[in-house]
Amino acid sequence: MKGDCLCGAVSFETDATPQGASMCHCGQCRKQSGGIWSSAYVPEADLTITGPVSWFASSDTAKRGICPRCGSFLFWKAHDEDTISFSLGSVNGPTGLTLSKHIFVADKGDYYEIADGVPQKD
Repeated sequence: MKGDCLCGAVSFETDATPQGASMCHCGQCRKQSGGIWSSAYVPEADLTITGPVSWFASSDTAKRGICPRCGSFLFWKAHDEDTISFSLGSVNGPTGLTLSKHIFVADKGDYYEIADGVPQKD
């Protein structure tokens, strides 16, 4: 699986099978992405990132990886985990994944409903 940012300055690839395809509705993801952020994760050692990623410590528990040129929000990494999430919207071509859950739905915007039948976690 390969992906890149809007301008192409940052790219990534993995041969690992991504896990946990989810849609995040938290306030931070909504502010950064303009809406819902979809991602999946792989072991950090299995993701090759090329290009100038700017890492932003968005909380005491995690950081976010952004292209410093175009501003694409590409990665999310918990400080105490050995996995890294990447934006499914930045993947080139079909992902072959199926959404497994919606997360932080207690923080979702009031301007939409989640009606796809996929499990929701507050």
